[in-house]
Amino acid sequence: MEPETPSEMAPSQARDFGRALCVITGASKGFGWSLAREIAALLKPGSVLLLVARSGDKLLELQADLASSEARKAGLLVRCVVADLAHKEGVESVIREVRETPGEGLDHLLLFNNAASLGDVSRYVKSFTDMAEVDSYLSFNVSSALCLTSSILGEFPQRSGLRRCVVNVSSLCAVTPFPSWVLYCTGKAARDMMFRVLAEEEPELRVVNYAPGPLDTDMHLQARSSTADPNMRKSFVDMHSQGQLLTCEQSVAKLIKVLLEDDYPSGAHLDFYDL
Repeated sequence: MEPETPSEMAPSQARDFGRALCVITGASKGFGWSLAREIAALLKPGSVLLLVARSGDKLLELQADLASSEARKAGLLVRCVVADLAHKEGVESVIREVRETPGEGLDHLLLFNNAASLGDVSRYVKSFTDMAEVDSYLSFNVSSALCLTSSILGEFPQRSGLRRCVVNVSSLCAVTPFPSWVLYCTGKAARDMMFRVLAEEEPELRVVNYAPGPLDTDMHLQARSSTADPNMRKSFVDMHSQGQLLTCEQSVAKLIKVLLEDDYPSGAHLDFYDL
């Protein structure tokens, strides 16, 4: 399967996202990295691309990669925030950087809640007795997404001429239980519902929960190496050995197509394979 390019997309859709503030969490690798590279070319001059991750070295590497591209030459400002979103200070550092972007003249606000962790998949539900461990996982994977989204929307309230879009990078695990994946499934299900509620409360927002499909990333390597449930682990190993994993570029291309066509019910859970 070859990734779609903007030239292959439906002619009825928008060709770019205008002059935008685009925030991507978890941008230092995998899906977030590919998303940053692909979306940069679809932001008009004067746009700001804000990249957030815990790895400063990887963010600088991505920034340098974007700096050599045509998108950067066209007037895209790329800023990096090294932040651990598991902690209040990390979320606040992103908000401080967002406040440095003036809202006047912006056509689009795009927030991609991509940062997430798999959690310990080597154990079953009955072994999770430590509340501090569970709280730490949920803080990074759920609480930070809620507080970051709410804060950014507060900085850029609804106004005429500004289109606001919030994307939650979801998973099949948000709707299907995976044995020995209690933390990940719980976090993804909570995030999906969180953004469904947001869509109900803020009808002028565009909100989507996007499940990118099985990606060839470090997270999938962890899944096929560490998953406790033998049937689940075998399915992940087989998926990899049989070449059934998607590239991040393939999945990103489909998400961008969905956003540009803008023809989805706000708050919907959209899976790569259903589009």
